[in-house]
Parts: sequence; C-alpha cells; structure tokens
Amino acid sequence: MTTHGFTLTAEGPFDFDASLRFIEDWPATSALPSDGRAMRFAYCAESDWLPIGVTVTGAPGGVAVATTRPAGPRIRGEVARILSLDVDGAGFAKLGEADPMLGELQRRSPGLRPVCFWSPWEAACWAVIVQRSSMLVASRIKQRIADRYGAKVTVDGQAHSAFPPPVSLLEAGGLGLPAQKEEWLRGLAQAALDGVLTSEHLRSLDPREALAELRALPGVGPFSAGLILIRGAGAPDAFPGDEPRLFAILREAYGLPEDAPPSAYRKLAEAWRPYRSWASFLFRATSYGVFDDRD
Repeated sequence: MTTHGFTLTAEGPFDFDASLRFIEDWPATSALPSDGRAMRFAYCAESDWLPIGVTVTGAPGGVAVATTRPAGPRIRGEVARILSLDVDGAGFAKLGEADPMLGELQRRSPGLRPVCFWSPWEAACWAVIVQRSSMLVASRIKQRIADRYGAKVTVDGQAHSAFPPPVSLLEAGGLGLPAQKEEWLRGLAQAALDGVLTSEHLRSLDPREALAELRALPGVGPFSAGLILIRGAGAPDAFPGDEPRLFAILREAYGLPEDAPPSAYRKLAEAWRPYRSWASFLFRATSYGVFDDRD
C-alpha cells in the first residue's frame, strides 16, 4: 500500500516518547498495538469523515507522519492537533518556574504535551459511553462499535478499525448500549454533521462559550463538555469546570481544603494562562502512571 509522508515541527519543548508512553497507559488507547517506537491508529478525518490510517514516529524537533491516503493541509492540521503540535509551547516551561508543583511535573516528563482524541466527535462519543462505567469497560464497548460499524484500515500491515463517522451511527442498529445512551449518541452524530463538533468551530469560540454550547448537546454535562473541548478539540487554554478527579489531584498537590469550591480551582488555574489545558493535562496524566518510571 502506498503511504504519504510529511513532518511536523514542534515550537517549544516536545518529547514524542512521552506522548507514546501516555497512550500506552491511557485506558482509552491502551489497547492500541505498540512496539514502543511508533503511534499507529485509524480514524475518520473530520475534514471529510473518510477513514485514514496514521503512523507517527519521532523525528528531530518533532515527528514524522505517514498516512494511508494523501494528507492535505486539513489532515496535517488534525494530526498536529492530536499531538498538540499546532500550539507554540515555548512559553509553557516558564509557568513551571513560577509554580513549583507544575514545574516538578515538567521536570519529571519534559516535553509531554496533551495527546488528544482523534476528533471532537470521537471524544464526545467516549464521554457518553464512559458515563457510569469504568474506562476499561468503556474502551471495550467503543472498540466493539468501531469493529462492527467502522472501516478497516491497514496500517503498517496490521488492520485497525476506525471509529465510525456520524452518519454511520445515525443509520446503525443497536450499539449494545442502554437506550438513553444510544439516543444521546445519535443526537451527537447530528450535531457533528451540523458542524458543532469540529475543532475549527469549537476553538473559534471563547472557551466559556464553547463549554456552554457543548453542555446544550444531548448527554453532555460539565465534565463531558470539558473533555470534548480540551481533549477533543485540543483547546490549549481552557479549564474544566467540574472534574472531581482533577480537583482531588490539585487538592492534594496544593493543600486545598476538602470543601474547596470550584472557584478555588479556577483561581488556581489562572496562573497557568495561556496553557491551562496543558497544565491540567500534566496533573491528570499522573493518575495514569505516565511518570512512574521517572521516580
């Protein structure tokens, strides 16, 4: 099979190996085959909803990318968003100089940037599937949906199932989920087809406006809205409004009281502008064990 290659260059510190370790530990992607050297996946590009296979390897100053079909500017932009290479990260390290807790995480994993879902659409579906479920069970259900309704793409000789595009889920039969979740997913599929669940649209809005718009979608609450904006669209400077797990990590790190209101966490995050999403990601990544081998 013919592949098409291009490179992406990082502005500021970036460590591809750290990104690779993260997806190996992150429950949503831990099932991806990995040889410890390359990131391989298939998804439906939001630029045209057609399946594409992607291989990413480290390269001096960034990454080398190979795709199973020609990659124009929009697909290149999508891969850059997935790896947070579409943001100039030169100023992020300076935040750690002023915040010792953040600085310690940066020291333990220099160059780790947020690794995003392949698309905001896929992030939104994950947010619904994982509700009231463990991440391990949710990842199996999501993979089952991809295997049944998604396209098969051969990446470096191995078949990968791309999570189906919105129109496929609108037309699909039973997804093996509770009726309410299936109804929500079809509502999200329509929103994606209407252009709401796209990186371009969501990142064109002020984060507060984007979160409010996302919360109006079926099955999307405050936590899910933050997930879709930050880990789906890759918005670099948004702070999740309601994420108990992150709040617990920050409470322990900064000695906040157990009854600290959400406003206390938002105030803390103000010091991380314009990288609030990136800082939150580093604290969140500790819960996946990404830094364990650096201790």
